[in-house]
Amino acid sequence: MNREIFRIAIPNIISSITVPLMGIVSTAIAGHTGDSAQTIGALAIGVSIFNFIYWNCSFIRMGTSGLTAQAFGAEDFRTTTAMLVRAVAVSVALGAVILILQYPLGELSLWMMNGTEIVSDYFYARIWAVPAGIMLFGLNGWFTGMQNAVIPMCTSVFINILHVLLSLWFVFGCNMGIVGIAYASVVSQWSGMILSVVLLVIFFRHTLVKVEVSQILDLSSLKEFFAVNRDIIIRTFCIVAVYTFFTAASARMDSATILAVNTMLMQLFTLFSYMNDGFAYAAEALTGRFIGAKDIASLRSCLKRCVVWAMGTAVVCITIYIGWWQDIFSLFVGDTSSLPQILTVAEEYIGWVIAVPVAAALPFLMDGIMVGATLTRILRNSMLVSTAAYFAIYYCLTPIIGNNALWLAFTAYMAIRGIAQYYMSHSLKDVYDKAL
Repeated sequence: MNREIFRIAIPNIISSITVPLMGIVSTAIAGHTGDSAQTIGALAIGVSIFNFIYWNCSFIRMGTSGLTAQAFGAEDFRTTTAMLVRAVAVSVALGAVILILQYPLGELSLWMMNGTEIVSDYFYARIWAVPAGIMLFGLNGWFTGMQNAVIPMCTSVFINILHVLLSLWFVFGCNMGIVGIAYASVVSQWSGMILSVVLLVIFFRHTLVKVEVSQILDLSSLKEFFAVNRDIIIRTFCIVAVYTFFTAASARMDSATILAVNTMLMQLFTLFSYMNDGFAYAAEALTGRFIGAKDIASLRSCLKRCVVWAMGTAVVCITIYIGWWQDIFSLFVGDTSSLPQILTVAEEYIGWVIAVPVAAALPFLMDGIMVGATLTRILRNSMLVSTAAYFAIYYCLTPIIGNNALWLAFTAYMAIRGIAQYYMSHSLKDVYDKAL
Protein backbone atom coordinates (compact mmCIF):
# COMPACT_ATOMS: atom_id res chain seq x y z
CA MET A 1 0.00 0.00 0.00
CA ASN A 2 2.88 2.39 0.75
CA ARG A 3 4.24 1.68 -2.73
CA GLU A 4 0.84 2.52 -4.23
CA ILE A 5 0.70 5.76 -2.25
CA PHE A 6 4.22 6.81 -3.21
CA ARG A 7 3.69 5.81 -6.84
CA ILE A 8 1.18 8.64 -7.04
CA ALA A 9 2.43 10.93 -4.26
CA ILE A 10 6.09 11.30 -5.29
CA PRO A 11 5.44 12.45 -8.89
CA ASN A 12 2.75 14.80 -7.57
CA ILE A 13 5.11 16.20 -4.92
CA ILE A 14 7.76 16.77 -7.58
CA SER A 15 5.31 18.43 -9.96
CA SER A 16 3.52 20.36 -7.22
CA ILE A 17 6.66 21.63 -5.53
CA THR A 18 7.86 23.18 -8.79
CA VAL A 19 4.90 25.59 -8.56
CA PRO A 20 5.89 27.34 -5.31
CA LEU A 21 9.55 27.05 -6.31
CA MET A 22 8.65 28.92 -9.49
CA GLY A 23 6.84 31.47 -7.32
CA ILE A 24 9.90 31.78 -5.08
CA VAL A 25 12.18 32.26 -8.09
CA SER A 26 9.77 34.82 -9.59
CA THR A 27 9.68 36.67 -6.27
CA ALA A 28 13.48 36.60 -6.13
CA ILE A 29 13.71 37.92 -9.69
CA ALA A 30 11.27 40.72 -8.84
CA GLY A 31 13.29 41.46 -5.69
CA HIS A 32 16.40 42.04 -7.80
CA THR A 33 14.75 44.70 -9.99
CA GLY A 34 14.47 48.21 -8.60
CA ASP A 35 12.76 48.78 -5.24
CA SER A 36 12.62 45.26 -3.74
CA ALA A 37 9.62 45.73 -1.44
CA GLN A 38 7.56 47.64 -4.02
CA THR A 39 8.27 45.24 -6.90
CA ILE A 40 7.67 42.12 -4.78
CA GLY A 41 4.39 43.64 -3.63
CA ALA A 42 3.29 44.43 -7.20
CA LEU A 43 4.09 40.88 -8.32
CA ALA A 44 2.20 39.48 -5.31
CA ILE A 45 -0.93 41.42 -6.27
CA GLY A 46 -0.67 40.33 -9.91
CA VAL A 47 -0.15 36.68 -8.98
CA SER A 48 -3.03 36.87 -6.49
CA ILE A 49 -5.40 38.03 -9.23
CA PHE A 50 -4.48 35.06 -11.40
CA ASN A 51 -4.74 32.71 -8.44
CA PHE A 52 -8.32 33.98 -8.12
CA ILE A 53 -8.98 33.11 -11.77
CA TYR A 54 -7.20 29.75 -11.79
CA TRP A 55 -8.49 28.51 -8.46
CA ASN A 56 -12.06 29.29 -9.51
CA CYS A 57 -11.44 27.13 -12.57
CA SER A 58 -9.79 24.26 -10.66
CA PHE A 59 -13.16 22.57 -10.21
CA ILE A 60 -12.50 21.05 -13.64
CA ARG A 61 -9.53 19.10 -12.29
CA MET A 62 -11.17 17.99 -9.06
CA GLY A 63 -14.54 17.17 -10.62
CA THR A 64 -12.89 15.14 -13.35
CA SER A 65 -10.47 13.29 -11.06
CA GLY A 66 -12.90 11.66 -8.61
CA LEU A 67 -15.42 10.48 -11.20
CA THR A 68 -12.67 9.20 -13.51
CA ALA A 69 -10.97 7.32 -10.66
CA GLN A 70 -14.20 5.57 -9.71
CA ALA A 71 -14.82 4.57 -13.35
CA PHE A 72 -11.20 3.36 -13.60
CA GLY A 73 -11.63 1.22 -10.47
CA ALA A 74 -14.74 -0.32 -12.03
CA GLU A 75 -12.79 -0.84 -15.32
CA ASP A 76 -15.36 1.24 -17.21
CA PHE A 77 -13.16 2.77 -19.92
CA ARG A 78 -16.08 4.08 -21.94
CA THR A 79 -16.95 6.37 -19.03
CA THR A 80 -13.31 7.41 -18.52
CA THR A 81 -13.15 8.45 -22.18
CA ALA A 82 -16.42 10.38 -21.88
CA MET A 83 -15.02 12.15 -18.81
CA LEU A 84 -11.97 13.26 -20.81
CA VAL A 85 -14.15 14.71 -23.57
CA ARG A 86 -16.34 16.55 -21.05
CA ALA A 87 -13.31 17.99 -19.25
CA VAL A 88 -11.75 19.25 -22.49
CA ALA A 89 -15.02 20.75 -23.73
CA VAL A 90 -15.66 22.65 -20.49
CA SER A 91 -12.02 23.84 -20.39
CA VAL A 92 -12.14 25.24 -23.93
CA ALA A 93 -15.44 27.03 -23.32
CA LEU A 94 -14.29 28.55 -20.01
CA GLY A 95 -10.96 29.72 -21.44
CA ALA A 96 -12.72 31.43 -24.34
CA VAL A 97 -15.15 33.24 -22.00
CA ILE A 98 -12.30 34.59 -19.84
CA LEU A 99 -10.43 35.93 -22.87
CA ILE A 100 -13.57 37.64 -24.16
CA LEU A 101 -14.22 39.24 -20.75
CA GLN A 102 -10.59 40.09 -19.99
CA TYR A 103 -11.07 43.87 -19.86
CA PRO A 104 -13.94 44.01 -17.32
CA LEU A 105 -12.28 41.22 -15.31
CA GLY A 106 -8.97 43.08 -15.34
CA GLU A 107 -10.35 46.47 -14.37
CA LEU A 108 -12.48 45.03 -11.56
CA SER A 109 -9.54 43.01 -10.21
CA LEU A 110 -7.17 45.99 -10.29
CA TRP A 111 -9.72 48.14 -8.47
CA MET A 112 -10.40 45.52 -5.79
CA MET A 113 -6.70 44.77 -5.23
CA ASN A 114 -5.56 48.41 -5.37
CA GLY A 115 -3.30 47.49 -8.30
CA THR A 116 -0.80 49.91 -9.80
CA GLU A 117 0.09 50.45 -13.46
CA ILE A 118 2.79 47.78 -13.15
CA VAL A 119 0.16 45.28 -11.99
CA SER A 120 -2.08 46.28 -14.89
CA ASP A 121 0.66 45.62 -17.45
CA TYR A 122 1.34 42.26 -15.80
CA PHE A 123 -2.36 41.27 -15.91
CA TYR A 124 -3.00 42.10 -19.57
CA ALA A 125 0.17 40.26 -20.61
CA ARG A 126 -0.44 37.10 -18.59
CA ILE A 127 -4.18 36.77 -19.35
CA TRP A 128 -3.29 35.01 -22.64
CA ALA A 129 -1.91 32.06 -20.66
CA VAL A 130 -5.26 31.35 -18.98
CA PRO A 131 -6.90 29.11 -21.65
CA ALA A 132 -3.87 26.80 -21.67
CA GLY A 133 -3.79 26.72 -17.87
CA ILE A 134 -7.47 25.75 -17.67
CA MET A 135 -6.98 23.02 -20.27
CA LEU A 136 -4.16 21.61 -18.14
CA PHE A 137 -6.56 21.44 -15.18
CA GLY A 138 -8.87 19.18 -17.14
CA LEU A 139 -6.10 16.98 -18.52
CA ASN A 140 -4.30 16.63 -15.18
CA GLY A 141 -7.55 15.75 -13.40
CA TRP A 142 -8.15 13.00 -15.93
CA PHE A 143 -4.57 11.69 -15.62
CA THR A 144 -4.91 11.59 -11.83
CA GLY A 145 -8.16 9.67 -12.07
CA MET A 146 -6.45 7.21 -14.41
CA GLN A 147 -3.82 6.65 -11.65
CA ASN A 148 -1.08 8.29 -13.73
CA ALA A 149 0.91 10.94 -11.87
CA VAL A 150 3.99 10.81 -14.10
CA ILE A 151 2.55 12.71 -17.06
CA PRO A 152 1.38 15.69 -14.93
CA MET A 153 4.80 15.63 -13.24
CA CYS A 154 6.69 15.76 -16.55
CA THR A 155 4.42 18.52 -17.83
CA SER A 156 4.68 20.59 -14.65
CA VAL A 157 8.46 20.30 -14.41
CA PHE A 158 8.78 21.25 -18.08
CA ILE A 159 6.46 24.26 -17.68
CA ASN A 160 8.17 25.61 -14.58
CA ILE A 161 11.75 25.14 -15.79
CA LEU A 162 10.82 26.88 -19.04
CA HIS A 163 9.06 29.63 -17.07
CA VAL A 164 12.14 30.32 -14.93
CA LEU A 165 14.50 30.39 -17.90
CA LEU A 166 12.23 32.68 -19.92
CA SER A 167 11.64 34.94 -16.91
CA LEU A 168 15.38 35.45 -16.47
CA TRP A 169 15.79 36.17 -20.18
CA PHE A 170 12.79 38.51 -20.50
CA VAL A 171 13.44 40.41 -17.24
CA PHE A 172 17.21 40.81 -17.32
CA GLY A 173 18.08 40.16 -20.97
CA CYS A 174 15.20 42.16 -22.47
CA ASN A 175 14.70 44.64 -19.59
CA MET A 176 10.94 43.93 -19.48
CA GLY A 177 10.49 44.10 -15.69
CA ILE A 178 7.83 41.88 -14.12
CA VAL A 179 5.87 41.98 -17.41
CA GLY A 180 8.60 39.65 -18.66
CA ILE A 181 7.55 37.17 -15.95
CA ALA A 182 3.99 37.38 -17.32
CA TYR A 183 5.06 36.66 -20.90
CA ALA A 184 7.18 33.77 -19.65
CA SER A 185 4.00 32.31 -18.17
CA VAL A 186 2.17 32.62 -21.50
CA VAL A 187 4.84 30.79 -23.49
CA SER A 188 5.43 28.08 -20.88
CA GLN A 189 1.72 27.34 -20.26
CA TRP A 190 0.92 26.87 -23.94
CA SER A 191 4.06 24.77 -24.46
CA GLY A 192 3.09 22.58 -21.50
CA MET A 193 -0.45 22.11 -22.79
CA ILE A 194 0.86 20.93 -26.15
CA LEU A 195 3.26 18.51 -24.42
CA SER A 196 0.43 17.15 -22.27
CA VAL A 197 -1.74 16.41 -25.33
CA VAL A 198 1.17 14.68 -27.07
CA LEU A 199 1.81 12.46 -24.02
CA LEU A 200 -1.92 11.68 -23.78
CA VAL A 201 -1.96 10.41 -27.35
CA ILE A 202 1.25 8.39 -26.90
CA PHE A 203 0.37 6.64 -23.63
CA PHE A 204 -3.44 6.42 -23.63
CA ARG A 205 -4.39 5.88 -27.26
CA HIS A 206 -5.13 2.19 -26.52
CA THR A 207 -7.22 3.03 -23.44
CA LEU A 208 -9.46 5.53 -25.18
CA VAL A 209 -12.56 4.04 -26.76
CA LYS A 210 -15.10 5.41 -29.16
CA VAL A 211 -17.98 7.14 -27.41
CA GLU A 212 -21.20 8.45 -28.88
CA VAL A 213 -22.31 12.04 -28.47
CA SER A 214 -25.39 10.70 -26.71
CA GLN A 215 -23.20 9.20 -23.95
CA ILE A 216 -21.27 12.42 -23.47
CA LEU A 217 -24.58 14.30 -23.22
CA ASP A 218 -26.26 11.62 -21.06
CA LEU A 219 -28.44 13.52 -18.61
CA SER A 220 -27.73 11.38 -15.55
CA SER A 221 -23.96 11.54 -16.12
CA LEU A 222 -24.07 15.27 -16.79
CA LYS A 223 -26.18 15.83 -13.68
CA GLU A 224 -23.61 14.01 -11.54
CA PHE A 225 -20.71 15.84 -13.24
CA PHE A 226 -22.20 19.29 -12.72
CA ALA A 227 -23.47 18.50 -9.20
CA VAL A 228 -19.92 17.58 -8.18
CA ASN A 229 -18.52 20.64 -9.94
CA ARG A 230 -21.16 22.96 -8.44
CA ASP A 231 -20.08 22.05 -4.91
CA ILE A 232 -16.40 22.31 -5.84
CA ILE A 233 -16.95 25.73 -7.45
CA ILE A 234 -18.50 27.06 -4.24
CA ARG A 235 -15.73 25.48 -2.17
CA THR A 236 -13.04 26.88 -4.46
CA PHE A 237 -14.59 30.35 -4.46
CA CYS A 238 -14.25 30.36 -0.67
CA ILE A 239 -10.58 29.37 -0.91
CA VAL A 240 -9.92 32.07 -3.47
CA ALA A 241 -11.72 34.64 -1.34
CA VAL A 242 -9.54 33.74 1.65
CA TYR A 243 -6.21 33.84 -0.20
CA THR A 244 -7.05 36.92 -2.27
CA PHE A 245 -8.30 38.77 0.80
CA PHE A 246 -5.07 37.83 2.57
CA THR A 247 -3.02 39.68 -0.05
CA ALA A 248 -5.48 42.56 -0.27
CA ALA A 249 -5.49 42.99 3.52
CA SER A 250 -1.69 42.92 3.54
CA ALA A 251 -1.60 45.59 0.81
CA ARG A 252 -3.88 47.87 2.86
CA MET A 253 -1.72 47.86 5.99
CA ASP A 254 0.08 51.02 4.85
CA SER A 255 3.45 49.33 4.85
CA ALA A 256 5.23 47.96 1.80
CA THR A 257 7.42 45.95 4.19
CA ILE A 258 4.40 44.16 5.75
CA LEU A 259 3.11 43.24 2.28
CA ALA A 260 6.54 41.96 1.24
CA VAL A 261 6.97 39.97 4.49
CA ASN A 262 3.49 38.44 4.29
CA THR A 263 4.14 37.54 0.65
CA MET A 264 7.39 35.75 1.51
CA LEU A 265 5.87 33.99 4.54
CA MET A 266 2.98 32.84 2.37
CA GLN A 267 5.49 31.49 -0.15
CA LEU A 268 6.94 29.30 2.62
CA PHE A 269 3.47 28.05 3.54
CA THR A 270 2.68 27.43 -0.13
CA LEU A 271 5.85 25.35 -0.43
CA PHE A 272 4.58 23.13 2.40
CA SER A 273 1.05 22.95 0.99
CA TYR A 274 2.23 21.71 -2.38
CA MET A 275 4.44 19.06 -0.76
CA ASN A 276 1.50 17.93 1.37
CA ASP A 277 -0.77 17.94 -1.67
CA GLY A 278 1.22 15.02 -3.08
CA PHE A 279 -0.34 12.77 -0.45
CA ALA A 280 -3.71 14.47 -0.88
CA TYR A 281 -3.60 13.60 -4.59
CA ALA A 282 -2.65 10.03 -3.72
CA ALA A 283 -5.59 9.82 -1.31
CA GLU A 284 -7.84 11.32 -3.98
CA ALA A 285 -6.86 8.88 -6.74
CA LEU A 286 -6.75 5.77 -4.54
CA THR A 287 -9.96 6.59 -2.67
CA GLY A 288 -11.82 6.84 -5.96
CA ARG A 289 -10.19 3.69 -7.31
CA PHE A 290 -10.93 1.55 -4.22
CA ILE A 291 -14.51 2.84 -4.02
CA GLY A 292 -15.02 1.95 -7.69
CA ALA A 293 -13.53 -1.51 -7.06
CA LYS A 294 -15.57 -1.93 -3.81
CA ASP A 295 -12.36 -2.71 -1.90
CA ILE A 296 -12.99 -1.34 1.61
CA ALA A 297 -9.99 -3.10 3.20
CA SER A 298 -7.56 -1.38 0.83
CA LEU A 299 -9.38 1.92 1.31
CA ARG A 300 -8.92 1.80 5.10
CA SER A 301 -5.26 0.84 4.78
CA CYS A 302 -4.62 3.62 2.27
CA LEU A 303 -6.17 6.39 4.37
CA LYS A 304 -4.36 5.42 7.56
CA ARG A 305 -1.01 5.50 5.83
CA CYS A 306 -1.74 8.78 4.04
CA VAL A 307 -2.39 10.43 7.43
CA VAL A 308 1.02 9.29 8.70
CA TRP A 309 2.85 10.57 5.62
CA ALA A 310 1.00 13.91 5.62
CA MET A 311 1.93 14.61 9.24
CA GLY A 312 5.53 13.56 8.55
CA THR A 313 5.71 16.12 5.75
CA ALA A 314 4.54 18.85 8.15
CA VAL A 315 7.26 17.94 10.66
CA VAL A 316 9.98 18.11 7.98
CA CYS A 317 8.83 21.52 6.72
CA ILE A 318 8.56 22.97 10.23
CA THR A 319 12.11 21.81 11.01
CA ILE A 320 13.44 23.51 7.87
CA TYR A 321 11.60 26.77 8.57
CA ILE A 322 12.77 26.95 12.19
CA GLY A 323 16.41 26.41 11.26
CA TRP A 324 16.81 28.31 8.01
CA TRP A 325 14.03 30.89 7.54
CA GLN A 326 16.46 33.82 7.55
CA ASP A 327 18.62 32.19 4.86
CA ILE A 328 15.53 31.56 2.74
CA PHE A 329 14.40 35.19 3.12
CA SER A 330 17.80 36.50 2.08
CA LEU A 331 17.35 34.74 -1.28
CA PHE A 332 14.25 36.84 -1.99
CA VAL A 333 15.79 40.25 -1.47
CA GLY A 334 18.37 41.66 -3.84
CA ASP A 335 18.53 45.08 -2.16
CA THR A 336 20.75 44.25 0.81
CA SER A 337 20.02 47.65 2.41
CA SER A 338 16.35 46.70 2.92
CA LEU A 339 17.10 43.13 4.09
CA PRO A 340 17.67 43.98 7.80
CA GLN A 341 14.33 45.80 8.02
CA ILE A 342 12.47 42.95 6.28
CA LEU A 343 14.08 40.34 8.57
CA THR A 344 13.23 42.40 11.65
CA VAL A 345 9.57 42.62 10.67
CA ALA A 346 9.47 38.96 9.59
CA GLU A 347 10.76 37.85 12.98
CA GLU A 348 7.55 39.16 14.56
CA TYR A 349 5.43 36.83 12.43
CA ILE A 350 7.61 33.82 11.60
CA GLY A 351 5.89 31.78 14.32
CA TRP A 352 2.72 31.64 12.22
CA VAL A 353 4.51 29.77 9.43
CA ILE A 354 5.48 27.20 12.06
CA ALA A 355 1.88 26.92 13.31
CA VAL A 356 0.01 26.83 10.00
CA PRO A 357 1.49 23.52 8.70
CA VAL A 358 0.33 21.80 11.89
CA ALA A 359 -3.18 23.14 11.37
CA ALA A 360 -3.25 22.47 7.61
CA ALA A 361 -1.70 18.99 7.17
CA LEU A 362 -4.87 16.95 7.74
CA PRO A 363 -7.33 19.40 6.08
CA PHE A 364 -5.42 19.10 2.80
CA LEU A 365 -5.56 15.32 3.06
CA MET A 366 -9.28 15.40 3.87
CA ASP A 367 -9.85 17.44 0.70
CA GLY A 368 -8.31 14.64 -1.36
CA ILE A 369 -10.38 11.96 0.37
CA MET A 370 -13.64 13.85 -0.16
CA VAL A 371 -12.88 14.50 -3.84
CA GLY A 372 -12.02 10.84 -4.44
CA ALA A 373 -15.23 9.76 -2.72
CA THR A 374 -17.15 12.54 -4.57
CA LEU A 375 -18.55 13.72 -1.22
CA THR A 376 -18.34 17.26 -2.50
CA ARG A 377 -21.25 18.55 -0.42
CA ILE A 378 -19.09 18.02 2.67
CA LEU A 379 -16.26 19.90 0.96
CA ARG A 380 -18.61 22.78 0.27
CA ASN A 381 -20.24 23.00 3.69
CA SER A 382 -16.98 22.69 5.66
CA MET A 383 -15.45 25.44 3.55
CA LEU A 384 -18.39 27.77 4.13
CA VAL A 385 -18.06 27.32 7.90
CA SER A 386 -14.27 27.83 7.99
CA THR A 387 -14.41 30.85 5.65
CA ALA A 388 -17.00 32.54 7.85
CA ALA A 389 -14.74 31.94 10.86
CA TYR A 390 -11.76 33.41 8.95
CA PHE A 391 -13.46 36.73 8.24
CA ALA A 392 -15.01 36.93 11.70
CA ILE A 393 -11.66 36.47 13.43
CA TYR A 394 -9.93 38.96 11.15
CA TYR A 395 -12.45 41.78 11.56
CA CYS A 396 -12.87 41.25 15.31
CA LEU A 397 -9.16 41.16 16.17
CA THR A 398 -7.40 43.36 13.60
CA PRO A 399 -7.98 46.58 15.59
CA ILE A 400 -6.36 44.85 18.58
CA ILE A 401 -3.43 42.81 17.22
CA GLY A 402 -3.00 44.08 13.64
CA ASN A 403 -1.24 41.75 11.20
CA ASN A 404 -1.27 38.93 13.76
CA ALA A 405 -5.07 38.83 13.39
CA LEU A 406 -4.67 38.05 9.69
CA TRP A 407 -2.38 35.11 10.43
CA LEU A 408 -4.53 33.88 13.32
CA ALA A 409 -7.60 33.96 11.07
CA PHE A 410 -5.75 32.01 8.38
CA THR A 411 -4.51 29.36 10.84
CA ALA A 412 -7.97 28.93 12.39
CA TYR A 413 -9.50 28.69 8.91
CA MET A 414 -7.23 25.74 8.11
CA ALA A 415 -7.90 23.89 11.38
CA ILE A 416 -11.67 24.38 11.30
CA ARG A 417 -11.79 23.18 7.70
CA GLY A 418 -10.30 19.78 8.55
CA ILE A 419 -12.26 19.29 11.77
CA ALA A 420 -15.54 20.11 10.02
CA GLN A 421 -14.90 17.61 7.20
CA TYR A 422 -14.09 14.84 9.67
CA TYR A 423 -17.27 15.27 11.68
CA MET A 424 -19.51 16.02 8.68
CA SER A 425 -18.43 12.68 7.17
CA HIS A 426 -19.32 10.96 10.48
CA SER A 427 -15.65 10.23 11.25
CA LEU A 428 -15.11 9.04 7.63
CA LYS A 429 -17.94 6.46 7.86
CA ASP A 430 -19.60 8.07 4.81
CA VAL A 431 -16.41 7.46 2.82
CA TYR A 432 -16.13 3.80 3.80
CA ASP A 433 -19.84 3.20 3.14
CA LYS A 434 -19.32 4.11 -0.54
CA ALA A 435 -16.93 1.15 -0.90
CA LEU A 436 -19.51 -1.37 0.35
